Amino acid sequence: MQQEVFTGLKKIPFLSDLSDEALIALAEKAKPAKFPKQATIIMEGDETSSLYIMLSGKVRVFSSDDKSKEITLLIQEPGSYFGELALLTDEPRSASVVTLETTTCGVISKSDFINWLRGHPDVAIALLGVLSKKIRQLTDKVRLMALSNVYERTVKALQAMVVVEGNVSIIHNRPTQQDLASMVGASREMVNKIMHELTKGGYIEVQDKALIINKKLPSSW
Repeated sequence: MQQEVFTGLKKIPFLSDLSDEALIALAEKAKPAKFPKQATIIMEGDETSSLYIMLSGKVRVFSSDDKSKEITLLIQEPGSYFGELALLTDEPRSASVVTLETTTCGVISKSDFINWLRGHPDVAIALLGVLSKKIRQLTDKVRLMALSNVYERTVKALQAMVVVEGNVSIIHNRPTQQDLASMVGASREMVNKIMHELTKGGYIEVQDKALIINKKLPSSW
């Protein structure tokens, strides 16, 4: 697992410029953790403080209110990470993380990370830059939720997931309509109607677990 964690650490922006020796030393501190589908890894408000490196699987990061209404912040897959905010603060977890399929992570405790960080202080500056970028992204999401209609939010969510392969725009492992509804803060029925109209218009096409975007999505509907 150490090699997998090392590879995962190399993909983290605030760690990518470090020497292999430094990353190996950090990877050695990681402990393996395997979670079944629909398992809660982090609960919003928890006092836990570890960094999670995703090695396999898929998770949903979301926030909810006291009426159990949820908004999905992002979907994460292998090569990504979560929990980095807790490395620099004693505040409770700001979001929940639940698995969408069996997921394996390398988990690095806050104390182990801080002890390692003392030998690599430049990482702290890079980490602050990453956190600043995340704050801007969340601010943009709040702005989008407040100022855009459901169709515009749905299109933005789809565009954010697109990968261009040759001349094809594709979303691998397409989200369910319920997942998409949670991402854009709308009902599944409304998202279903939008997706139906986009399919009917020839803009999108479902192929197994993928979603193909055949042509530029209209900016409004």
